[in-house]
Amino acid sequence: MNRIVIALSFFVAIGLFSTSANAGSAQLLLDARTGKVLASENADTLNHPASLTKMMTLYMTFEAIRRGKLSWDSRVPFSQYAASRPPTKLRVKAGDSITVREAVMGMIVKSANDAAAAMAEKLGGTESQFAAMMTAKARSLGMSKTVFVNASGLPDGRQLTTARDMSTLGVALLRDFPKEYKLFNTQSFTFRGKSIRGHNNLMYRYEGMDGIKTGYTNASGFNLVSAVKDGRRRVVGVVMGGRSASGRDKIMASLIKSNIAKASAGSALVASTQTSGIRLASLDDDVPLPVPAPRQDAVAAVIGMANAAPLPATRYGTAYAGPATASSAAAAVESMATAAPPAPVPAASRGTWQIQIAAATSAKAAQDILAEAKAKIGAPLADRGTYTEPVSSRGATLYRARFTGFGSKNEARSVCDRLVKNSYDCVLMPVQG
Repeated sequence: MNRIVIALSFFVAIGLFSTSANAGSAQLLLDARTGKVLASENADTLNHPASLTKMMTLYMTFEAIRRGKLSWDSRVPFSQYAASRPPTKLRVKAGDSITVREAVMGMIVKSANDAAAAMAEKLGGTESQFAAMMTAKARSLGMSKTVFVNASGLPDGRQLTTARDMSTLGVALLRDFPKEYKLFNTQSFTFRGKSIRGHNNLMYRYEGMDGIKTGYTNASGFNLVSAVKDGRRRVVGVVMGGRSASGRDKIMASLIKSNIAKASAGSALVASTQTSGIRLASLDDDVPLPVPAPRQDAVAAVIGMANAAPLPATRYGTAYAGPATASSAAAAVESMATAAPPAPVPAASRGTWQIQIAAATSAKAAQDILAEAKAKIGAPLADRGTYTEPVSSRGATLYRARFTGFGSKNEARSVCDRLVKNSYDCVLMPVQG
C-alpha cells in the first residue's frame, strides 16, 4: 500500500476531537475486500481502545521484523518501568528478558501489559516516544481520530479511538501481515513451563472467526475486533463499549450474522480505507489537497502529551477528563500551523526537493535507517545526500531522516514509489531557503 504522506501533518486530525469521549456503545462491520461499511452505529464516536491498543503495538512489531530491525529470537529486556505495569502481565522481573516471539504471544493471548511496555521501549526508546510513533503510524494507515499515549491500552483519558479507526487497523493487519496475522488465532501458548489460555471466547466458537483482539477497562467497557472469513467473503467487525463480555460477544455475533451476506466475494483485501491518494508536504499547483499545510512538529507535541501524567478515565457519564484533554491536544497541534519551517538543507546537497522516510529517537538511528534504505533501494539513492534534523518539544526529541538532492518533484516522487514498495513511509517536500 503506497503511503506517500504529508510530513507529519497527519496529526492535524487530532483537531477533530470536539466530540465527547465518554465511552459508549459503538459498532461497525467492514467489508475487507472493498472497504465498504456494511453496518454501523456510532462508528465515529470517540472511545477508549483498552487492549485493542496492542493491535498497533503488534503491527509495528511485525513491521520491525520485516525490516530486519528485530528477529523472532531477539531479546526484549524488561526495565523497572515495564516490569511494574499492572496486570494482566507475564510477570517478568526487571533486568530479565524474553524473546520477541514470547512478547508477541504474550500480547496476543495473555494481553500482557508488561510485554507491550517492554516492546515499546525496545522499538522506541521510551514508551512515550513509541506512542508518538504509534499515532504517526495510525495516521499513515488512515486512522484519523486515534491518539495513542501508551503501548498497552492501560487506562489514560488521552488514549482515544473510534470503531471506524479500529476496523481500519484490523484490515491493515490482515492485509500487510497475512502470515503473522495467523497468530491471532492462537488459543493458548506455553511460557516458561506454564500454559496460558486466551479469552477471546467468541473466536473459539464462531465458525470462520480467526482473530483479532479483545479489550476491557472500566472506562472503555468491553471491546472486541473480530475478523471472519465466510467462503470468499472477508469482514472485520468492531464492537466497543459493551457492558459485559457475553453481551459484547452477542452483539458481534449478531452484527456479523445479519450483514455478512452483503460482503463481496474475492481474494484481495482493500488496499486502503483512505480516500486520498498521493500527498505532498505542501500544496501543489497541479494536485489540490483537501488538507491544511503541514504541522512540522506534531510528533514531538504528541510525545509531550504522552510524557504528562496519565489522566483519569471513568465510564458511563461519571467524571471524565478526556474531552478537555482532547481539546488541549487539538490546540497543541493547531499551534504547529505557525511553527517555523524546517531548517534549510545544506546547500551542497540541496536540489529543489527532498524526501523524509522516518523520524527516529536518535541521530544515529536516523542515519542507520537512511543507510539501510540506500542499501536496499540501490541506484536511485546512491548519489543522494542524507540529512538528519532534530525536532524537540517538552523535553522529547525525534530526528528526521531525509534524503536530499532531487532536482524535481517527479524525480523525488519516483524514488518515493520505490521506497513505499519496500515498506518504507515516504514524504515529499520542497527544499526550504
